[in-house]
Amino acid sequence: MFSRLMIAVATTVLMIVTSCSFPTIAPGKSAIAQVPGVYPFKLGDFKIIVLSDGTLPQDLHTLLPNTNPTETDRLLQKNFLTNPVETSINAFLIDTGEQQVLVDTGAGTFFGSKLGGKLQTSLKAAGYTPNEIDAVLLTHIHTDHSGGLVEQGKRVFPAATLYVGKPDVDFWFDRANATRFNVAEKYFDEAAKTVKPYLDAGKVKSFSGKTALLPGITAHPTPGHTPGHSCYVAASKGESIEFWGDIVHFASVQFPKPEITVAYDVDANAAAAQRKKQFARAEASRILIAGAHLPFPGVGHLRAADRGYAWVPVDYRWREP
Repeated sequence: MFSRLMIAVATTVLMIVTSCSFPTIAPGKSAIAQVPGVYPFKLGDFKIIVLSDGTLPQDLHTLLPNTNPTETDRLLQKNFLTNPVETSINAFLIDTGEQQVLVDTGAGTFFGSKLGGKLQTSLKAAGYTPNEIDAVLLTHIHTDHSGGLVEQGKRVFPAATLYVGKPDVDFWFDRANATRFNVAEKYFDEAAKTVKPYLDAGKVKSFSGKTALLPGITAHPTPGHTPGHSCYVAASKGESIEFWGDIVHFASVQFPKPEITVAYDVDANAAAAQRKKQFARAEASRILIAGAHLPFPGVGHLRAADRGYAWVPVDYRWREP
């Protein structure tokens, strides 16, 4: 009797374990394809839609000049990561009800066929077309933010006015700055390829200083990473969000240690000082932040942690409002 009971229990346990196992892909069926990265949410009367342009691996051992691989690996390990780190490329659509405004455009085809270049797929999945975009706000002129402006030399957003900080236009369209600031020539080539078609079409509006660009949308210059780097604030009915561009690149490293810079910085010291300033302000004010390279959807808040900061992503939501 005891042996029969044990056999019955064992059979029941086996059935439970089998029923809880992950399903396997049936023979003849291909693996499920990655779906487009789209994450919408309300902000007052505005709709904000995060659009993924994909991800790319980044070797932090070579990209972080003022630290060392041992310290980098220590910080990564605390976040259950190893080098290289997979980094998001996020763009953001602000649908005000009257206008469709895109913040950054991803990399387009500039990183090849396998890295980035997924913005149009995400935009289509969100229910929009490039022709519907009324304005594009560039946080700065680096190809992972401006690459999606063009395709085969032509403007991807033909109806859009392009807004960008004047110091960035002045800097990237003066090739003498490559030598003055020890910046690779390719960045100047890429600036010409991505932004010049809009300049030639009379579609660029540059700004200096804090500037109200569109109803509910304001530009705030945050120079350092590039001379004309800017954040954008969208506000509606007492709610607001700040689009930070490259104030922060790598959450696991730069939130705990804001002084760590990246090789992409035009002025590393100014970039670090700007990051410390914005981190302190964000933590004190509890503002909602959208980061171009924070893990998708890249929206959340900062809180104090140890001697630095920690990232607190917004809760995931998928339901009717």
